[in-house]
Amino acid sequence: MSSPSTLSPDDLRAVVATYGELLRSHKEVINRLNVYPVPDGDTGTNMTLTIESVSSALADLDANATMGAVAKAIAHGSLMGARGNSGVILSQILRGLVAEFPADGDVGPSELTTAFARADELARQAVVRPVEGTILSIARAGAEGANAHPDTLEHLVRGARDAAKEALAKTPDQLEVLKQAGVVDSGGAGLLLFFDALCHVVANDELPIAPSLDSIHVTVHEELRDDADLAELRYEVMYLLDADDAKMHAFREVWAGIGDSIVIVGGDGIYNCHIHTDDVGAAIEASLDAGRPREIRVTDLADQVIEERWVREASTEPMDAESPPAPTTAVVAVVVGEGIGRIFHSLGVRQLVRGGQTMNPSTAELVEAVRATGSSQVVLLPNNKNIRPVAEQVAGLVEQTVRVVPTSSIVEGFAALLAYDPDASAEQNAEAMGASACNVVAGEVTQAVRDTSTDAGEVHVGDWIGLGAKGVESIAGSIAGASNELLSVLVRPEHELLTIIEGDGSSPANTRRVTEFLAEEFPQISVEVHHGGQPLYPYYFGLE
Repeated sequence: MSSPSTLSPDDLRAVVATYGELLRSHKEVINRLNVYPVPDGDTGTNMTLTIESVSSALADLDANATMGAVAKAIAHGSLMGARGNSGVILSQILRGLVAEFPADGDVGPSELTTAFARADELARQAVVRPVEGTILSIARAGAEGANAHPDTLEHLVRGARDAAKEALAKTPDQLEVLKQAGVVDSGGAGLLLFFDALCHVVANDELPIAPSLDSIHVTVHEELRDDADLAELRYEVMYLLDADDAKMHAFREVWAGIGDSIVIVGGDGIYNCHIHTDDVGAAIEASLDAGRPREIRVTDLADQVIEERWVREASTEPMDAESPPAPTTAVVAVVVGEGIGRIFHSLGVRQLVRGGQTMNPSTAELVEAVRATGSSQVVLLPNNKNIRPVAEQVAGLVEQTVRVVPTSSIVEGFAALLAYDPDASAEQNAEAMGASACNVVAGEVTQAVRDTSTDAGEVHVGDWIGLGAKGVESIAGSIAGASNELLSVLVRPEHELLTIIEGDGSSPANTRRVTEFLAEEFPQISVEVHHGGQPLYPYYFGLE
């Protein structure tokens, strides 16, 4: 098959579709290039979700859409759907690439060479403090590789890909954290797939096959710190900002003083903003001087634990058509897992919002749930410390009286609901439910996806680990072993009740091993077992 001499609108759509397929197949591999021992969805998931937003925008176009229409859909879709630091930078690269494509007709080698250079330039402009050895280095190498082979479209895209591939291999020499981990930059790995997709469409080159996860070895020494030491750039804050363009310079200056990893992309009144900071309030308040923030997401970078379906299911559950009349005070709770949702409903929760830790529900979703209760007073249970800052914004956006009980886990949410009185005021409920939640000591068990060193010992891929408030507390080769070791650390003489919430990976045999261990070692503890169905975590524990 002969290679095209120009890039048509259909070719460009095919590149996006192919890139999306590559990201989906490589997502877990890219995610593996992280430094925390529990399973999460970070770079690979964020870049995949960003491109899926682009694909959705393209799907709305007619089959014979012009180059201008395709370029506009790519720019708008990537801006509105960008997730995480890597997704926002990828958005700017794509927006820069298509910014000056012709309204009609095809794109030739000269135009594409210029487009790569513009994408590199705009990506660096969006990052307040550019760092080499990251996705930015791969974007620049791709632009330089394209510029060195401008004679034909086929030579150009292959030149860009080969230069990007070479640059990715050098990233461990540019960033010490990558060298210590023995990996290349994850964002750069994700961007290289774009060049692979381009070469496939233009030159019919074979697509790369994702390596097995077992072949990806990440070795990171992580020193766990006390909670008091975790404040350094602890939170990731993201939102869309409707703003006056003239006010964005001042906004950037404010953000430069309160955080790092700052990426701001957009224009013409709409921006996608990303920052790592200690001060969530200041990061959000800065936007109010420039315009109006929406779709606010706050992530606790010290506790990133997520599975992709949490993201896909992050939506508000509608109230049943036959729900009872609205009480004086209703409860809205954030949950993960169908079983947990049913239990919360049985305890009187009026509205459920699905969400995880890295991709929190937005302020808008919580506002919608509060309004849907039909009550004039509402108590909100975030059930995750990542989500608490966002929950605090809701009261100022609705007419109802809203009080947040700052629950940091599902088991704290359960304990809070034991003190819920639908006929009492929100203020009275918040006080009583908060006191009840404080009586709980929470723990959870999950499986490590990479090697690391912790205060509890060496963690290896596949180990089962027990997590408490201070991080990894137990390491074992089995679920039951990690659970029992964790409980040995957490249980105190004053504890009387243990709530066990079973999730994916739990089994009657494992639960029995835990309850038998408790009966032998801590006979004063009563045990309640519930099926929550949460992903990734076979067990949540709550001690009261």
